[in-house]
This record gives sequence, C-alpha cells and structure tokens, in this order.
Amino acid sequence: MAQMDRRYQVAGTATREVGRVDEGLRSYMLGVYNYMAAGVALTGAVAYGLFHMLTTTDRALAAAQLKNGIMLTEAGKALYTSPLMWVVALAPLAFIFLIGFRAHKMSLSGAQLTFWAFAAVMGASLSSIFLRYTGASITQMFFVTAAAFSALSLWGYTTRKDLTGWGSFLFMGVVGIIIAGLVNIFLQSSALQFAVSAIGVLVFAGLTAYDTQRIKDEYYLVAGDAVAAGKAAIFGALSLYLDFVNMFVSLLQLFGSRE
Repeated sequence: MAQMDRRYQVAGTATREVGRVDEGLRSYMLGVYNYMAAGVALTGAVAYGLFHMLTTTDRALAAAQLKNGIMLTEAGKALYTSPLMWVVALAPLAFIFLIGFRAHKMSLSGAQLTFWAFAAVMGASLSSIFLRYTGASITQMFFVTAAAFSALSLWGYTTRKDLTGWGSFLFMGVVGIIIAGLVNIFLQSSALQFAVSAIGVLVFAGLTAYDTQRIKDEYYLVAGDAVAAGKAAIFGALSLYLDFVNMFVSLLQLFGSRE
C-alpha cells in the first residue's frame, strides 16, 4: 500500500512538472510571437509614414490619372533617387551582421532596443514599395503572407519531425539569395529577379517552420533564467520577423501589381 502511495506521489509530481513546462513554453512562445508581431507593425508604420512624409499629391496630375498624382518631395528625391537610397536599402543587412557579432554581449534591454531599432530601419528600407506597387496588392500579399506564415509556424511547432537537418541547407539558400540580389543590382535582370523571388518564397517558408521548432527547443535550454529566456525570446522573434518580412517581399515581387 505504501508503495502504491509513493507511485501516485511520483506520478503526481511528474504531471505537475510537465504542466509547469507546458505553461512556461506557451508563455515563452507567446512572448516571441508578440515581439515579432509588434516588430512587423512598427516596420509597417514606419514604411507607410515615411512614404507619406516624402511624397505629395498633385490634384491636377491625379485628375489626369498620372501615377495617381504621387510626386516626390525634395527629401523624397534625396532618399529614393540619389545614392542615399542604397544606404537605406542595405542598412538592414548591415544591421543583421552587427547583431550577429554583438548578440551574445547584449544586455536584455540592449537586445530589446536593438530589435525595435532594426524594425524601424527595415521600415525605412521598405517604404519604397509604396512607390512601386499598388496599395491593394501590398495589402493582399501581406494577408497571404500572414496566412502562410501562421500555417507554417504552427506546423513547425507541432510536428514531431526533426527539422534540424534543414538548417544548413536553408542557410545556404539565404546566402545565395543575398549574393544573387546584390549581383542583380548591377545586372537588372528580370529573369534573375524572378528566380530569386521564387526561391526566396521557398527558403523563407522552410525557415519559418525550422525557426519555430528551433525556438521551441531553445526554451528548454534557458528555462529558469529570466534574462537568458528574455534575450532568447527577442532573438527568436527577430528570426521569425525576418522570415515573415522576406517571404512578404518575395511574394510581392512575384505577384504584386506595379504602379
């Protein structure tokens, strides 16, 4: 009888431990998704706000249906038509390299500040899409991306398949996309741009599932350390944020309606 009591005690303790882990994991992942969603919202607000600050609408041109009457201000011309546009366009890439070198040295508050700064810089970089694509297609591709991202991330979270082996392959795909994109700045090849965008959709779709599983697994390494868990959640959110934004841009380049 005493043995049975001990077994029930052990079983009850194990059940409570599992419950605490599950609750902690849910809270951790919710924090990751909240950071990621807030980052996407900040990027969108900065992109849309900067576009409206740097453009003006001429009613005469609008009546003539010439590019919807949108004209660049002097500041807009400096940002979108001068060499400064390359600085703004490539700033997020430089930011990523900086984060990669400094991530392990950052404090929790420093990691948070870096995440918000990066989201704002990405917004400035993406503001030019409002010049090149219609508002309707931007909205449509955003919701398509959100639906695809949600499904892929849910699969990555729930699947029992080990996705660890995808990491190196997907990383090589990202490197290839970056190199091809930089080369195409000079070539201006529509065929290469189409190939880069199509591959980008596949690579960042795979990364969404892979990163979700990786972030989930990392929780068990940092659970119990509030600071480490906080930093892991921020950098996990950054990974998913990049997957979302890059998948959105790739889809927009493939299917977006140009102005």
